[in-house]
Amino acid sequence: MRSSTGQHWLALDHVRALAAFLVFTWHFTHSTNGYPVAFEGAPAFFPFAILDEGHTGVALFMTLSGYLFAKLLDGRSVDYPLFFWNRFLRLAPLIMVSVLLADLERYLMTGDVIVAASFAAVIGGFASFSPQSSGIWSIVVETHFYLVLPLLMSVSRGNRWVLLWVLAAMIAVRLGAALLVGGARELAYWTIVGHIDQFLLGIVAFRNRAIVRGRHRVAAGTALGFALFYYAFDRAGGWYGLTGRGWEQVVWAVLPTIEGAAYAFLITYYDENFSPRDTGLSRIIGKAGAYSYSIYLLHFFVVFRLARFIDEHVMSLSNFYIACLWSALCFALTIPFAQACYRWIEAPFLKSRRPYLRPVSSPRPHQTSPTGRRTQEPRRTGGELWPTSTEP
Repeated sequence: MRSSTGQHWLALDHVRALAAFLVFTWHFTHSTNGYPVAFEGAPAFFPFAILDEGHTGVALFMTLSGYLFAKLLDGRSVDYPLFFWNRFLRLAPLIMVSVLLADLERYLMTGDVIVAASFAAVIGGFASFSPQSSGIWSIVVETHFYLVLPLLMSVSRGNRWVLLWVLAAMIAVRLGAALLVGGARELAYWTIVGHIDQFLLGIVAFRNRAIVRGRHRVAAGTALGFALFYYAFDRAGGWYGLTGRGWEQVVWAVLPTIEGAAYAFLITYYDENFSPRDTGLSRIIGKAGAYSYSIYLLHFFVVFRLARFIDEHVMSLSNFYIACLWSALCFALTIPFAQACYRWIEAPFLKSRRPYLRPVSSPRPHQTSPTGRRTQEPRRTGGELWPTSTEP
C-alpha cells in the first residue's frame, strides 16, 4: 500500500502480512477459550511457538509503525495537523464499519440497540465491545503514540538519548506494577505503557540501519534466540498461563522490550538487505500486507466461526499443526474480501489525504568550498540514534 507521499516498500508489506497472519492464527487456533487448540503446552517444533502465541503479531505491527514512521520522515519535518488529518482518514472509516458490524451482531443476538452508545464510546477512545472481540483497542494505543510523538520530537532535539530514557522509564513503571501491585500484563499488552517500547525501538532501528547491512549471521542468531525465548515463554504458560505473581509478572514487564528489540532488528535487516519482486508468491504476500488493516479489523467477525465450522463439519483441528495449515488457507481466502473493503470503504477517503512532510530547513554547519565560498555540510541521518536537528 502506498503512503500519502506515494512511497511504497514491498518488503514492509511482507512484514505487515506476517503480523496479520500471526494474529489471525492466534484467534483461529485458540479463540478466547482454548478452542479448538488448548492453550496448554507448546509445539514440539519450537519456532511454531510464535504462532502458538500469535498475539505477538500486535507487537510486530507496533514496531513496524515506528520503523515506517522514521523512514517516511527521514530528512523531513512534519505538519502535524495534516498528519493527524491523514491518520483520521486512514483509520476512521473502517473503524466505524467495524463498530456498526459489531452492533448489528449484538442486536441480532440480544435485541439490544446500542449503536449510539458504541459510536460515543469509540469517539471517546474506547471500544464498545471487549478487547478480545475487536482490534480497535490497538488502534487506540497507536493513536496515543501519535499524540505524544510531537512532545517526544521536541524534547529529543537537544538530547538524542531521550528516547532511551523514555524506554527505561516505561520498563520501570511496568516493573513497579509487577513487584508492587502484582500485575504487569494489563499494562504491557493493552496500553501505550507497554507498546511504546516497540514504537521507539522501531525508530531507533531505522536510525541505525547501516549497522545491519550484510549482518546475516547476527540476524539468524537474533531470529533463533527470539524463537527460543518465545518457546520458553509458551512452555511456561504463555498469554493465559503466565499470570501469577513474582518472576512471572517480571517477564511481562520486559516482554514488550524484548519483542520490540528483536522485531526492530529483523525488520531493519529485511528492509536493508532484500528487495523482493512484485511477482508470484511475493506479490500475494504483499497484497495481504497491503490490505492487512482490513484483515486485522474485520477478521474478528469470521475467524472464530471458520474454525468452529471446520472443526465440527470438516475435520478435527485439535492438532496444532493441522490447525495452522487451515489457518493459512483461511487467511489467504480473506485477501480478496479485504481488497474489496479497501477499494469501497477505505480508498474513497484516502483520496482526500494531503502531503504532511516538509523538507527540513534548519541551519546546517558550514564548510569552505574549493572556491573559498562557505557551503552547507550535507546532513547525515544514517547511524544516529536520534538526530539533534529538527527532523525526527
